[in-house]
Amino acid sequence: MTHYLYLVRHGEQQDAEHGMQDGPLSPRGIRQVRMLADRLGGVPFTGAYHSPLTRGEQTARVLAERLPAIEPEPSNLLFDCIPSGPEPGTPKSFEPFFHGVSEAQIEAGHAQMDDAVAEFLSPSRAERHDLLITHNFVIAWFVREVLDAPTWRWLGLNAANASLTVIRHRPAKKPELLVFNDLGHLPAELRTGLPEPLPF
Repeated sequence: MTHYLYLVRHGEQQDAEHGMQDGPLSPRGIRQVRMLADRLGGVPFTGAYHSPLTRGEQTARVLAERLPAIEPEPSNLLFDCIPSGPEPGTPKSFEPFFHGVSEAQIEAGHAQMDDAVAEFLSPSRAERHDLLITHNFVIAWFVREVLDAPTWRWLGLNAANASLTVIRHRPAKKPELLVFNDLGHLPAELRTGLPEPLPF
């Protein structure tokens, strides 16, 4: 049967622009998540999982207020992480990103994402609709995995706050990317979290 994954990036974090590593959602982030909940209202979710970081946990809580059928569970596989480091083929423009990132961080992130893919990106014996509330790099890694792209290619794939990415996995078929970084549920003034603001 078909397994659908709905990957959601957390809402905008309060004071993220000041270098805060984690924290609660901003008022705008809460609005983003409420509008996302309205978008997801008709999905027959069979499971929901979230990053244990504060911004992931609060996003899950706000979604659950409007989607009472879901009971989100924390998953360490959905933590924010650096899933790979520089390697042959990585464009030089990405090299500054890795300044200050340790080998231990990269190894831990790669192991985490190997486990996350094994846990969540698999066909199912019954139709499933699973919601994953997580972070930009995690979503980018799943997209890279589905597209069978080079390991470094998660770099430069950017999911906005409260955006929606959907993957479908059917038996005997490779997983398919149905939607990436969908923001149709958010007006332009609520579209945040990208390296540059969208002009629309």
